[in-house]
Order: sequence, then structure tokens, then C-alpha cells
Amino acid sequence: MLKQKSSFALYFGTRDIFPDALVRDARKEVSGVLEKLGHSVLMMDESATPFGAVETPAHGKVFADFLYQNKGKYDGVIVVLPNFGDENGAMAAFQDVDVPVLIMAYPDELDKMGPANRRDAFCGKFSIMDVFCQCDIKFTVLKPHTVNPSSEKFGENVDYFDRLCRVVKGTRRMRIGAIGARVTPFKTVRIDEAALQKNGITVETFDLSYVFNRMDEMEEKDVKAKVETINSLTDFSPTPTDAQKKIARLALVLDEIVEENDLDAIALRCWIELQSQLNISPCVILGEMNNRGIVAACEVDIGNAVTMHALKLASNTPAACLDWNNNYGDDENKCILFHCGPVPMDLMACKGKVTDHALIASAIGPGKSFGCNVGRIKPGPITFGSMMTQDGRLKFFLGEAKITDDPIAEDYFGCAGVAEIDNLQDVLLDIGRSGHRHHVSITAGDVAGPVKEALEYYLGFDVTIP
Repeated sequence: MLKQKSSFALYFGTRDIFPDALVRDARKEVSGVLEKLGHSVLMMDESATPFGAVETPAHGKVFADFLYQNKGKYDGVIVVLPNFGDENGAMAAFQDVDVPVLIMAYPDELDKMGPANRRDAFCGKFSIMDVFCQCDIKFTVLKPHTVNPSSEKFGENVDYFDRLCRVVKGTRRMRIGAIGARVTPFKTVRIDEAALQKNGITVETFDLSYVFNRMDEMEEKDVKAKVETINSLTDFSPTPTDAQKKIARLALVLDEIVEENDLDAIALRCWIELQSQLNISPCVILGEMNNRGIVAACEVDIGNAVTMHALKLASNTPAACLDWNNNYGDDENKCILFHCGPVPMDLMACKGKVTDHALIASAIGPGKSFGCNVGRIKPGPITFGSMMTQDGRLKFFLGEAKITDDPIAEDYFGCAGVAEIDNLQDVLLDIGRSGHRHHVSITAGDVAGPVKEALEYYLGFDVTIP
């Protein structure tokens, strides 16, 4: 459904005063561990340089050419230091690298400190980091300072780096479809497209009339199949047959627009033309798209579409766009997050039920806005965030929290969950004073760390943890 794990190119640094066996063993061990963790691995052939490792600037140029020849086949590079390594070779190897770089160093063993076994990678790692800083080469380092590739901690570090690489790769050349004009009352979702474009994010716009016209062109067999798909994911039975078919037609058009324009995400004008002209709401199909890994934000919130995409890439699970909506009684660290029903099914506690839009029905009458997937958000840890543009900059906030199993009233409309956030009142003050949206994106799991490093350090965006 979502993207597979990152592919890594491996760099082995060495220095000739250390035993050759350290490099040979590291090539076998590190590549084996990574492949076991589900990652594809690229290594320079052992014949390209002595043992396929880098020591001299000449070796570094060979490795740089290896990366150039394989460009597009790897998402990040892991610097492996079986021993002290050599900073001169590393400088030559990495001067043109434009993907994330993780530096890892082997630990010495206290009973193997003689010339035949000693590594000194603990010290050598500082030398590599030093020259990378001097040369403005971006790199990632994680705790502990030295780590055995066969250890659980190394697996955790690789997992972090994998998530970081996915965010960098997926956000760097992102394409978003803005479908319909911004909803007039919502000044809060205004966005600077030029600022996005300067940062490699392209926005393509489509008028709702174009979407409505294409809906009539969908073939009945495809409409029937889409209705069956939605029925398999949620309880579609409360929705009238005619409305089910219109919702399915809209879903098919959105899928075609995504495919034809190579979009990573869409942000849809979801009211009030769809309700007043077609008597449907798009919530359930936005949730279904998100569940397939195609980011779909409502209310033309392009900023949260970007955030959802980054969160989805990091967690490898779907994301949702919600409202900061209600207090939860007198508990100052809890609030209710809600939207009308675009939450992906995998983020819901159980199957939802597709109903009329209870809030819009109060304005245009009942039976004219079917499509809201009503239910509750699954309890568990989440990462949340949002993005806006200001003075030509992309500005994000990120945080970690949990959705609790606290009860929400039966008559509470839409899809909602109680979020528990440390120092929530301070978080809300910070978000409000910074000018961020009334929307917030969430995904399952605690992934704020790799998302922050990817967006801030590698991509150059502004990121705060309120």
C-alpha cells in the first residue's frame, strides 16, 4: 500500500595501519544486517579499490563516481567505519552527495585492543564529522557514538534513518493537486504557492466544474466496482444508491487526476458545491484515498497536505487532517480532534458508517450531503503537525501525543478522538501565536524525530516543537 523501505549505498572508510580483515568483515556484516531488515544495498566492488573501501582522495573519487553511476538507486548513504577511517578520502567521496548520510562507527572490544584487533573508530568518527562540517556536507549521527551492527540499537538507528530518507526523498519534489478554489470563509488555509515552488513543491490547480463534467464520463462497471470497494471498508448502506454512485464517480475522477498529473497529494474544496449541486460529501473517499497512501486533505488545505505527506512517509502508515476542535471537559492536557469523516480506515477504531452531513444538513436540509464516514479514531501514539508559509518560508510545527480510549458522546458527529498532549495549553498558545491553522495532521506512531531532521536539517524548512 505505502512505500517500501529505503535503499542504501554503503561507504567503508579505512586507514592502512589497521587490519584488512576489519573491512572485509564489515562489508559482509553490515550488508547482511541491512538486507535482513528489508533494505536493498549497493556496495562498491571489492576490486574498485583495495577491499572496496576508501582511504585516499583517489579512492574517494572512485566512490563518488560509483554514486553518480547509480544515482536514483539509493535513498541514503551509510558511512561505515570499521576502523579510524580517513577524512581525506571521505571529503572527496561526499562533496556532491545530495541524499541523507548516516555515519556509524564500530566499537572497540576491551579485550581486543592490540594492533591486530584495535579499531579506534570512536575517534575516527569525530574526524569524519569535522571535515564534513568544514565542507558543508550534511550528515546524521545517532546514539550511541559507536554501535555494533548486529545489535538491536543499530537496527533502531537504521529504522530512524530509513524514515528520515523517505521524508527527504518524498517531500523534495512533491506534487499537489489543489482541486477547487479555497473555501471563501477559510482564510486560515491560504498558502504561498511561489514559496512552495522555490522549495521544490509544485501545486497544480483544477476547477470543480472540470471534475463535475468528468464524473458523467465514468463507466458503470467502474462505478460499481468503486461502490463495492467502499462497502468493503465501511458501512455504506445508510447512503442512498444514487448518492453512492455519485460518490463513486467522484472517487474515480480524483484517482484519474492523481494518475494523469503524477500527484503525491490532493487538497479538495469539499463544500458547499458538492452538497448543493450533487447532494454528496467527499469525506469517505478522501479517507479511502488516504488509506491507500494517496494523501487527500479537505478544505483545500495545501499546507496540511504537505504535512500529511511527510508524516505518512515517516510512519509508513496513512495520515489524516483534523480540526483542533473541542476541549475535553476540564482536563487541560486533553482535547478532541475531529473531522467530518476523511480519516483513513486504518486509523479508525472500527468500521465507520457513511451518513448525511449532520452539520451541513442544518443549512441546506437533510438528505443532501451524504458521504461522511462517522466513527472514532484508534487509540495509540501519534505524531502531529502542520505547515504554513510566511515571508517566503515553509514553517512547520511537530509534536508527539496519544489518542486515548476516553469516551466521546454517541451523538458527536463525524470521526473524532481524544488526544492527550503534554502541556497542551502551552502548545495551543504557541500554535495560535505563530499563526498556524485550525487544522492539524496526524499519523500513527512516534516519528517526530526523523521528520524534524528531514524537514529542518536536510530540506531547510523551519520546524518548531511547541
